[in-house]
Amino acid sequence: MSEHEIALVAGATRGAGRGVAVALGAVGATVYVTGRSGGGKRSEMDRPETIEETAELVTAAGGRGIPVLVDHLEREQVQALVERIDVEHGRLDVLVNNIWGGELLFDWEKKVWEHSLDDGFRVLRLAIDTHIITSHYALPLLIRNPGGLVVEMTDGTAEYNAANYRISLFYDLAKVSVNRLGFAQSKELAPFGATAVSLTPGWLRSEIMLEGFGVAEENWRDALDKEPHFAISESPLFVGRAVAALATDPARSRWNGQSLSSGQLAQVYGFTDADGSRPDAWRYLVEVQDAGKPADVTGYR
Repeated sequence: MSEHEIALVAGATRGAGRGVAVALGAVGATVYVTGRSGGGKRSEMDRPETIEETAELVTAAGGRGIPVLVDHLEREQVQALVERIDVEHGRLDVLVNNIWGGELLFDWEKKVWEHSLDDGFRVLRLAIDTHIITSHYALPLLIRNPGGLVVEMTDGTAEYNAANYRISLFYDLAKVSVNRLGFAQSKELAPFGATAVSLTPGWLRSEIMLEGFGVAEENWRDALDKEPHFAISESPLFVGRAVAALATDPARSRWNGQSLSSGQLAQVYGFTDADGSRPDAWRYLVEVQDAGKPADVTGYR
């Protein structure tokens, strides 16, 4: 991948989106980073991170970061974004649909009959509608040249999500749906020489997750006293490197339609997390955490 490769990371203000954008920058890409927090504005999440910060990190990593304030539920804004990319570059090589922003809206403790319908449907709109709207406008540009890549970012592999209840009805439906979006787009894109997958990080040390444990990335292991299984967690850079590995693989079409994880791809491509490890979170969750065994990451990172 080079500076001539053009990527759009939709939802790159923080977390996995920021990690993906930076990793793509590290392999030389021009990366459009979008979100609702920037230009002095904050989204309903009311977080301090901004798209401008992400763009600066992309550029510092060796690429070119371009921040664009976009609400991906607003069709006109998404259409204008894609038209800008077309005018400025005439191509789009990588689309990463990472929009989320539903952390504050779903209630872990409430059943569907107790949950706010307004909040629940807002979760679904943020997690699903945003991805569909973005693909609707971006894919005509992506398929203009063969070899394009679409990555649908979710939480959980298709296999794990099919077998397990994920926190609440609304969260469960949101994350299962994004797995399916990757599969469905793979069928529509294959005739045009493009590849679509769904991809999940493991237990992600996002800014919000770290704050919840009262730690920072530099001392994240201090949280193990509170939650020993957190030892399997990974930084956002790890899943970012997974996307970069796919984007730089000329044979990536072999993954078309598959549900992938950062840990799985690390075993294939050989990349590591920032600390040099290769956490395989989803295998660990099944074999250790969900099985009720004591925390022990031996053989899993």
